[in-house]
Amino acid sequence: MKYGPASIFISNLRIYAYHGVMPQERVVGGDFEVSLRVSLDLEKASVSDKIEDTISYAALKEVVVEEMAQPSALLEHVAGRIARRVCSDFPMVADVEVKVVKINPPMGGDCDGAGVVLHLINDKT
Repeated sequence: MKYGPASIFISNLRIYAYHGVMPQERVVGGDFEVSLRVSLDLEKASVSDKIEDTISYAALKEVVVEEMAQPSALLEHVAGRIARRVCSDFPMVADVEVKVVKINPPMGGDCDGAGVVLHLINDKT
């Protein structure tokens, strides 16, 4: 038996934050959703059933919450911070994909959200 690619994910974590190009967005804030997918070898955890052989969802969530708490003008910037921090804090990560969506963005149109998806390959694995 051979294990293929595996990942851990968090889907649509809702966070109130203060990101945006317009000054008012940094004052009033708004609703965001962050999704995260982290690729790593999960073979050992699938056999051992031990948390130390994987990455805790709660630890990943804390990274997202801490980075979202720092205001940025661009969602690209906050997504990049989240991705770099995940790779730094968890060196066993092969790659990370971060999706940050601003709910009801102030762009003069009616939509559920707008945002970015960033994929970072950890070249230290």
